[in-house]
Amino acid sequence: MSEIKKRLSSILESPKHNTEEKLQKVCHLLDQEISYFNWTGFYFKNGDKDELKLGPYVGAPTDHTIIPYGKGICGQVAVSNETFVVPDVHQESNYLSCSIDTKAEIVVPIFKDGQNIGQIDIDSHTVDPFTAEDRELLEWLCNEVSKIL
Repeated sequence: MSEIKKRLSSILESPKHNTEEKLQKVCHLLDQEISYFNWTGFYFKNGDKDELKLGPYVGAPTDHTIIPYGKGICGQVAVSNETFVVPDVHQESNYLSCSIDTKAEIVVPIFKDGQNIGQIDIDSHTVDPFTAEDRELLEWLCNEVSKIL
């Protein structure tokens, strides 16, 4: 995991790329390095609206480019301000399906100056794949991402 952190840090610190490019590269790295990360993307607060807007991502195209607060796992994290790990999406009543292949999801909020401004969202085609290490890595990553936003 520390090797991935080093590589993520070098992406985020790169002077050659803008923020959008950095986030896209982060998605690619996670997608390549962690086999059960099957859709990796960022959502950000859409201006002053109580909704999330899709940012850079890697994976199948999604219809969910705008997600109202409270809707689905992403929308719930926008309200709760807490990491949400869903071992089996079919057990969640408030789940927005992006893909029939998705079996599990983890969503980690990004805070800037104490405000929840976005999140990283990862779907997996495997039931219950996410480890405590994954959660720690993603929470660390969101903290690092907030520094470049």
